[in-house]
Amino acid sequence: MKKKLLLLCLIFLPLAVAAQTYTAVYSSSEQKAAKQWMKTGQWRNGFTKAKPDKTVNLVDFQRQYEKNPEQWSALFKWLQETDLLALSKGKHPIPGTTMVASVQDDTNKPLEKRNSESHRTHIDFQYVVSGTEGFALIDHGSSTPNCEYDAKKDVIHYDYAKDKTKFFTNRKGTFNIFFPGDWHIAKVQLCKKNKPFRVIVVKVDYK
Repeated sequence: MKKKLLLLCLIFLPLAVAAQTYTAVYSSSEQKAAKQWMKTGQWRNGFTKAKPDKTVNLVDFQRQYEKNPEQWSALFKWLQETDLLALSKGKHPIPGTTMVASVQDDTNKPLEKRNSESHRTHIDFQYVVSGTEGFALIDHGSSTPNCEYDAKKDVIHYDYAKDKTKFFTNRKGTFNIFFPGDWHIAKVQLCKKNKPFRVIVVKVDYK
């Protein structure tokens, strides 16, 4: 009987972990390998202005980079060589690619005034170059889609439990990457001091 109970626990434990998560779950060996890959800096292509935020799923980052090195290399090269503070607000094509950088000057707003979202065919790359932006990751187990997937805009929105939401900030020196498994909310007001910030948002193809 004890052996049967142990076997059932081993079967359902991964399901329980996956149900209460904010992002895709990988094995410890996969995570360790991805951390080592990240530390080598081979992904940077000369980019020295920032590093991944601690919330970035490094396994997804490595896998997507290796499947699509041309786009990622071009993105980091453009970020390094461009004066991001001097750019005008709006859309800026990244030379030699199909990617477009959206330069946004904005302020954080209360959580209820921001939409949760995830994407299927693109990855959200977000780099704050001045000020501080608030973010949130919503729990998969307690969240449900509240609309049909919009293929044209590549977005779906969710109803979620606020008390199970993970909040964090992004400042100059770090960047965020939201993969399809990262159900997120951007531009969230997390403190009373709400100052303007500038963020560069780029949609990278998801492979």
